Amino acid sequence: MALYELLLPKMGESVAEATVIKWQKNVGDKIDIDDSVLEIATDKVDSEVPSPVEGKLVEQRFAEDEVAQVGDVIAIIEIAGDDKVAEKPSAAAEEPVVEEEKIEVPYVPEVAPKTEAKDFAASDRFYSPLVKSIAQEEGISLTDLDQIKGSGADGRVTKDDLLNYINDSKGVSNGTQEPVKEFVEVKKEIVEDKKEIVEDKKETPPIKQELKASVPQPSSKAAPVYASGGDEIIEMDRMRKLIADHMVNSKHTSAHVTSFVEADVTNMVLWRNKVKSSFEKREGEKITFTPIFIEAVAKAIKDLPMINIQVKGTQIIKKKDINIGMAAALPSGNLIVPVIKNADQLNLVGLTKAVNDLANRSRNNKLQPDEVQGGTFTLTNVGTFGNVMGTPIINQPQVAILAVGAIKKKPAVLETEYGDVIAIRHMMYLSLSYDHRVVDGSLGGMFVRKVADYLEAWDMNREI
Repeated sequence: MALYELLLPKMGESVAEATVIKWQKNVGDKIDIDDSVLEIATDKVDSEVPSPVEGKLVEQRFAEDEVAQVGDVIAIIEIAGDDKVAEKPSAAAEEPVVEEEKIEVPYVPEVAPKTEAKDFAASDRFYSPLVKSIAQEEGISLTDLDQIKGSGADGRVTKDDLLNYINDSKGVSNGTQEPVKEFVEVKKEIVEDKKEIVEDKKETPPIKQELKASVPQPSSKAAPVYASGGDEIIEMDRMRKLIADHMVNSKHTSAHVTSFVEADVTNMVLWRNKVKSSFEKREGEKITFTPIFIEAVAKAIKDLPMINIQVKGTQIIKKKDINIGMAAALPSGNLIVPVIKNADQLNLVGLTKAVNDLANRSRNNKLQPDEVQGGTFTLTNVGTFGNVMGTPIINQPQVAILAVGAIKKKPAVLETEYGDVIAIRHMMYLSLSYDHRVVDGSLGGMFVRKVADYLEAWDMNREI
């Protein structure tokens, strides 16, 4: 019998690792082609790893909750054939490992004098096993680890962030990373001079510490919470923890302010009612209001492109692409934001198909990691829950998010050539939360008004 190596597949350009959530097959279980072998999770989405071969699972290389790198052998499957080990044909396996991934090799084996094990579970932040291992070997306290600004998704501290922090604190250059051999030699020299470096560090504190001291910091001491005998204690799942961290980080990062407008969308509602049956028969898709909202947002961004930006320190990055995320509620109660790339280049039919596809795969946990990354603006439809308006939290690193409320019939004053009249109209509120560091009230107000103008000016005779 032959042994087949099942590799962790490539899951997107910016995804290098995944956590094993649950094994769907146990050792000894029979596996058919395309059977799900295990569930994995990245920082953004959960997905399944199917088997491309038929056989029997003989080894699980990673336990649940362990982190595997893209290209790692995660399972061994026994298949028919000779005794030669078979390898899964994978693009990830064929691609050379980048130099920065190799830097981690010396850290784990090269053990400094034994230090007392640290308890990283007390932190509210998520740290991968690799980051914890490096921090343990380097004697980095939980307090210092919590102060490191992460460059990963949702502000997560990556091994590169930790290596840079170690290098900075010990006087190593932040330039191009040296080969492994040279890196180890430099590290040994630094360890020998540790006392002298610590003194230098005290005399010249890092810039970020100076900035932190000059800016009032929120108290890290949370109010005490007590559970009585009849209360139910529910542990947050992995996704809820990520959402919680992402939301708190956004409020700490951006100066939130919200502008509101009320729009008369009667023509839009009547037009959709007129075309929805024929559209579904022709395209096999239901047309909702969401693609119409996204089209209006994309047009408004082209008119006012400074809403489509991101902030990097003191720099403003004006994004070329218009990638609109749409907040979607999952059956579990959690939230995910799949992204429609280049939304301004799609017509209404294309937007409808993209919205329906992403919404369906969100509910069925079938999204790819790349499909929830790269957004430059976010739309959330609070009207889905019967809410008339909302004040959403900005989806970092974006600078604005639009909430559309429920469409309600209301009496409204209309100006006609014969004078003002009161009529029943379909009205809705739009609310734009934006980052006041870089988006002033004039731009924020003009943008949300521009979106409303596009919706109000809807052509009742539009062909689709």
